[in-house]
Amino acid sequence: PRMAATVRPPAVAGAFYPADPVSLQATVEGLLADAAAELPPDLPGPPRALVAPHAGYVYSGPVAARAYATLLDGGAPPRRVLLLGPAHWVPVAGAALPGVDALATPLGEVPVDADGARSAAAMPEVVVSLAAHTPEHSLEVQLPFLQMAFGDVPVLPVLVGRPHPEALDALIDALWDEGTLVVVSTDLSHDLPYAVAQQVDAGTAAAVEALDDTALTPERACGAYPLAGLLRVARARGLRPVRLDLRNSGDTAGDRRRVVGYGAWVLA
Repeated sequence: PRMAATVRPPAVAGAFYPADPVSLQATVEGLLADAAAELPPDLPGPPRALVAPHAGYVYSGPVAARAYATLLDGGAPPRRVLLLGPAHWVPVAGAALPGVDALATPLGEVPVDADGARSAAAMPEVVVSLAAHTPEHSLEVQLPFLQMAFGDVPVLPVLVGRPHPEALDALIDALWDEGTLVVVSTDLSHDLPYAVAQQVDAGTAAAVEALDDTALTPERACGAYPLAGLLRVARARGLRPVRLDLRNSGDTAGDRRRVVGYGAWVLA
């Protein structure tokens, strides 16, 4: 007999985004509609990877939606999404899988890609740690956007600590096949005054667009390590990041004395 499915419940529903499914769906649909109207007309396609922020939707939702709006052109959905982000609450040395069958949000359950999880678990510096995933928001807040864009396309959720670059690049390269969309979840600078954050984040954005992984530090982007891995593999594959948005919480919903930076990019 099959084992009962294991499901990671949402940790930040009702905090980072609405816990009520009707309200959540309306929120995400509204963010995507606004973002779609703001996209540049000459985007390269189809998207192979996205970079999106992961704060509460009132703060970073409009920026994240710019990345996800690139998926709404009616093209075929990917076979799976490789979702990479930083571990904020439980230290992870290399990279951590949750070891569950599905991830729940108020909109329903997102299946975890079982084949990808098996492949990833066999790679160097990859562990299974439900403890690291249980309180973590960096991947969870991306899920409602993916659910609205793709329905129940499977995801492979990977929390990234500080793996050796070769190990991380091997993981991304092995799993990023033709049917896989990569999503890297990262915010930019944290707790700087508005004008300082604008300068720092502009420098970070320039590094991303130059595919310069060496300029990325955790002070510039909390997801610096997964983002750097994405840039290295993208560079090897001849992909280019295109900036979709660069703002901070002082532009969206916070005061300007101490802000958090957000950027959105598509790679094609």
